[in-house]
Amino acid sequence: MLQEHKIKVLISTEELQKRVRELAQEISRDYANRELLMVGVLKGSFMFMADLIRYLDCDVEVDFMGTVSYGDSTESSGEVRITKDLEQSVAGRHVLLVEDIVDTGLTLRYLLDTLRNRQPASLKVCALLDKPARRRVRANLDYYGFIIPNAFVVGYGLDYAEKYRGLNYIGVLEDPGS
Repeated sequence: MLQEHKIKVLISTEELQKRVRELAQEISRDYANRELLMVGVLKGSFMFMADLIRYLDCDVEVDFMGTVSYGDSTESSGEVRITKDLEQSVAGRHVLLVEDIVDTGLTLRYLLDTLRNRQPASLKVCALLDKPARRRVRANLDYYGFIIPNAFVVGYGLDYAEKYRGLNYIGVLEDPGS
């Protein structure tokens, strides 16, 4: 049985798709005359990034990085490690890092430092969800979908212990750990 926890809808499917289309319009405008390399952060960003690409009106290539900082917990360990690295070079390329959620900012800072060391022509960040209440380090987002409260969210690629990624909305997991 998929649903083991109570989940309250925070952002509906319709709201998600509307905002993703708007973000794609902004990104398409900003990268109109440049080739864009979108780097998705696995696993949580895959649904958001796929929908975003469908709405883009610019040349785009795709690659992925995998990181881990949560495991099966609802709290970030604060320690970030790369589990999958890029397959192509970012040197001299226009890179858009695509995140599902930015909360503490630690993963984002680690990834930006890592990518900047590889000398892209430009580096920007697009996050579906921004949770500033949990911020431990500064996080500058060039594009973001929604600012959310300090709650553990699942759906649309985000998980709890690898469950709930397939929900077509963003929901608050009301009883994690039970």
